[in-house]
Amino acid sequence: MRLAVVGVTGLVGTVMNQVLEEMNLPISEYIPVASEKSVGKKIKYKDKEYTIIGLQDAVDAAPDVAIFSAGGSVSLEWAPKFAAVGTTVVDNSSAWRMDPNKVLCVPEINADILTKEDKIIANPNCSTIQMVLALSRLHKRYGINRLVISTYQSFTGTGAKAVAQYEAERDGKSPEKSEMAYHYQIFENCIPQCDVFLDNGYTKEEMKLVNETKKILRDNNIAVTATAVRVPVNGGHSESINVEFAQAFELNDVISELAQTPGVVVQNDIAAFEYPMPLYSRHKNEVFVGRIRRDESKANALNLWVVADNLRKGAATNAVQIVKYLHDNQLIG
Repeated sequence: MRLAVVGVTGLVGTVMNQVLEEMNLPISEYIPVASEKSVGKKIKYKDKEYTIIGLQDAVDAAPDVAIFSAGGSVSLEWAPKFAAVGTTVVDNSSAWRMDPNKVLCVPEINADILTKEDKIIANPNCSTIQMVLALSRLHKRYGINRLVISTYQSFTGTGAKAVAQYEAERDGKSPEKSEMAYHYQIFENCIPQCDVFLDNGYTKEEMKLVNETKKILRDNNIAVTATAVRVPVNGGHSESINVEFAQAFELNDVISELAQTPGVVVQNDIAAFEYPMPLYSRHKNEVFVGRIRRDESKANALNLWVVADNLRKGAATNAVQIVKYLHDNQLIG
């Protein structure tokens, strides 16, 4: 297949290239795409050098697939232009996620609803992906009534500007306000704000967890509330999740369901101090689940600790897995 990566020079775009190489998809033509300031620059893919092109040239090339990681405004303007020439777009921004006519896809959960007519497919939010993957089989078996989520999200989720801010502060420098991705120092700090605040007092990130979870799990009756926190961790999002089920459960059965979930690794041996941590999830494609225990304050409730590399399964890996599913099931071209 002929494949374009839009936003190829960004943090996620860089990881996208790594994942594409690792998964070794049958790419007959690789097309790197970025903003005008990067057009003409060289980039390596599979030890071969390519010249970055602009968006219009990429549309004119009419690739079979375009993976977007260039921000919502770019996706809103350009994804329909790619779709119009027959390209299937897998978009990593929030632009299309809640569009009722677009599939919000975690392949292990709902790739089965994709068709050849789906020309713009939305990649979910990073913190949503790892959570719903861990919960998908549990929801089918026990039915989720309510989720209470606290996230501990790496600054890498904000992008290159946040990485530069963290590194400057770590090195003892004081970046100018214009150079800061956050209102406050992130080094040695926790900021209880991911994305902008909305009228209800929650942030966009928190409401993504609320709305995207219901859409992916295909159940609008799940009650969800979230608090999202930015932490000084260089790669990897962690989540404390309290789950209230409709039905009673046995803890061993829950652990068994998690262990059987594709893409999930259970790390739950407290005697050996084994539990998921972002440091050890870096550069891995799986979602790690541990600290699995009953909520002793409420019937049919459970506590989980869920960790994943936000640039991998939370973004690039999930997008590439969508492309692989499309190719393997002859849904592109």
